[in-house]
Amino acid sequence: MGLDISKMLTSSRALFYGIIPGNAATPLGSVVLPVTFEMKDNYRTEYIKFEVADFDSSYHAILGRPALAKFMAMPHYVYLLLKMLGKIGVLIIHDDLKKSYDCDQEAIEYATTSHVPEPSAEVLMAMQKLTDSKMEISNQRPSQSRVELLGNTR
Repeated sequence: MGLDISKMLTSSRALFYGIIPGNAATPLGSVVLPVTFEMKDNYRTEYIKFEVADFDSSYHAILGRPALAKFMAMPHYVYLLLKMLGKIGVLIIHDDLKKSYDCDQEAIEYATTSHVPEPSAEVLMAMQKLTDSKMEISNQRPSQSRVELLGNTR
C-alpha cells in the first residue's frame, strides 16, 4: 500500500486462522487507517482497525464484518457488489470478475505450494524423544488419608 506504518503499529493479540493452511498466523500488530469508498461526488470515510501480518496472500487488505458493520455496507457476493450509504445517496462499488478470479487462482496456488507441518508427525517425534520411564502411567492410587482430607474439607 506504500505506507510506512512501522511507527503506527500497536500490539495485537489476534490470531489469523485459515489464511495459512493448518497454521495460525500471528499479526505484527494493528493499525487504524482511514478507508474511503467514493464515486464522483459521493463518498464515505470511516476509520478501520487493520491487523497487519507478514505472509504472502493474494489480498492486500481484507475488510471483515466489523468494517462492513461500521460502513453499514451490504455485500452482494454473487454480483461482486458492495452497497452502502454515502454522503448524498447510495454508493455502489463494483468489483472486477477477472481480478477476482486471478486472486482466487493465486490463493489456490499459494495454498497448494506452501508447506504445512503434519501435526501427527510432530507428536510422533516428541513421543520418540521421551524415555520409557516418562511414558509410563502410574498405577499407584492416592493415599487414603489424602483422599479423605480432600473429601472432608468444608
